[in-house]
Amino acid sequence: MQIHPLITKSEDLAALCDRLSHAEFVAVDTEFMRENTYWPELCLVQIADTKEAAAIDPLAPGLDLQPLWDLLTDNEDVLKVFHAGGQDVEIIFNFTGRTPHPIFDTQIAAMAISQSEQIGYSNLVESWLGLTIDKGARFTDWSRRPLTERQIEYAIGDVTHLAKIFPRMLKRLIKTDRGQWLDQEMEKLADPENYRNDPTVAWKRIKAAGRNAGVLGRLKALAAWREQEARGKNIPRGRIARDETLADIASHPPKSQADLAKVRGLSAGWKDNEIGKRLMQAIADSQPLPDEELPSRTPRGAPLGKEGSLVADLLKLLLKIRAREIDVASRLLARSEELELLAAGVRKDLAMLEGWRFKTFGKDALDLVEGKLAFAVVDGRLKMTHVDDAVVAEAEQNADPAD
Repeated sequence: MQIHPLITKSEDLAALCDRLSHAEFVAVDTEFMRENTYWPELCLVQIADTKEAAAIDPLAPGLDLQPLWDLLTDNEDVLKVFHAGGQDVEIIFNFTGRTPHPIFDTQIAAMAISQSEQIGYSNLVESWLGLTIDKGARFTDWSRRPLTERQIEYAIGDVTHLAKIFPRMLKRLIKTDRGQWLDQEMEKLADPENYRNDPTVAWKRIKAAGRNAGVLGRLKALAAWREQEARGKNIPRGRIARDETLADIASHPPKSQADLAKVRGLSAGWKDNEIGKRLMQAIADSQPLPDEELPSRTPRGAPLGKEGSLVADLLKLLLKIRAREIDVASRLLARSEELELLAAGVRKDLAMLEGWRFKTFGKDALDLVEGKLAFAVVDGRLKMTHVDDAVVAEAEQNADPAD
């Protein structure tokens, strides 16, 4: 594979992207800094196909990145391959308002052919290529120039290894006939709605107890206010105020700006400065959250009563057994919160009750909840066995009406 020198000129980048536009796939990775800013600062882009690889310096003066963005977001003939690519896709979206498509994520794909829940890149490389990655350059300052040869070599390795792993992984997926399992997951990763940083929905990322419309309305207003403050200053939102602080203010709103000095997590100076004034205005302008925006009520105890938590535990055990049997990551089949909802009586809007997940796991999960599936030990291994319908009917007839 040909490794190009660091690309800093527009004509070199345009020529590279033109060649890569005819490839079947390109492996893509980015290096960025976001510890001290609201927006992640893109410091390097690495890209490769099976023939060539290059690192691109987006901080190079005068470098026109448009050919790169066109390749990644407009060319539907080239598959874009990432590993744990959520943050990479977010950065591309921030620059273009679009996401790479079509897309393939090797971390997600690994879940369909092994029991690895969220395999890291170094472990992926070691597992598929038998190579050990030098992680020494991983946490360097990617914004500092000039970049060292060690940094560039490390960065390009991320895509050259990925370009070798992807075809092998694809063959395994085809062999196991699980490629279609991943279509929905990849489309979710490429959905632009996941990356639109809308201040009006920022409150949904903050953990808040209850469904009080007034409290949640204040939380919505406070979260939007924090987003605007952080954006304007280009600093992490947590440096304005932490999630817990906003939730506390929403639940116990200060009566005056002077009371902000008593709020844990805020500087005493907020009692009479401009940012404190803007916070108080956000509270004053808040409105109770409309009914249609309130979090849905989760049915608790019906129809399982006090046994719901035990049923959820059995569902989690069933999930582990099924994942082991077919050698997939359990998280790909269902998440713990879904199992708890199923145990609580929810039957709608659960991914495990749709499509291939239903055939692979969801149907058995329903059968377990409805008493049609039981556990058994066979040759020292825990397995599932279906219960005869007559046995189920008899059990229902003999059930205590008070249960």
